[in-house]
Amino acid sequence: MKINRIHGFDISFSEAKTLQERLSGQVRVESGPNIREINTVAGCDCAFDRRTNLAFGAVVLCDFPSMSPIGILTAHYEIRFPYVPGYLSFRELEVLLSLFERLEKPPDIVIADGQGIAHPRRIGLASHLGLFLEIPTIGCAKSRLIGESKTPGLSKGEWSPLFDRQEIIGAVVRTKKGVKPLFVSPGHLIDLEKAREMIIACTTKYRLPEPSRIADIEVAKYKKEVIDE
Repeated sequence: MKINRIHGFDISFSEAKTLQERLSGQVRVESGPNIREINTVAGCDCAFDRRTNLAFGAVVLCDFPSMSPIGILTAHYEIRFPYVPGYLSFRELEVLLSLFERLEKPPDIVIADGQGIAHPRRIGLASHLGLFLEIPTIGCAKSRLIGESKTPGLSKGEWSPLFDRQEIIGAVVRTKKGVKPLFVSPGHLIDLEKAREMIIACTTKYRLPEPSRIADIEVAKYKKEVIDE
């Protein structure tokens, strides 16, 4: 698939901050596609190894709504950006974009293991990725970066809005009865209602939506293969 190369990755921290401030104004939160028109959903995840200074990435393409995996891609890159909370996309995007570029055609939606607009500058991994891919993206994180919320009910599908001051920036969503909720936020070209709807639709019997769960497994397996060589 074609990638919109909005910037390179040989950049300093100060350049990254300026980029985030500029690019956040290009992120669009809008209604997004009708769920009945979606045929494929991709999940992506990264892992890191300090000893080798490598970033490992996995992109998993799933059929929708069956959630059957129809493609798995993996790769690794040398890390060029330091670990700084709020700037993790600069460590992850280079390897992930190399994988999306290998897809024959773009998925209808991408679920990223990270934040969307639930970010201090409203441009977490999912939003940043969406600007490169120019397709709808959703941030689905295991932990909170910013914001305040009430605890959602215990049943699958229950949720509470995530606020930053007076602005709703995401949702705390229960994806499985009795397990810890996930932090869902629009990435790009989708709104919060559709993002929540898609995360629930992509979740089967586990806590994580299936594309994300498989990507998490595959990137861990690939990292072990590379490190053990």
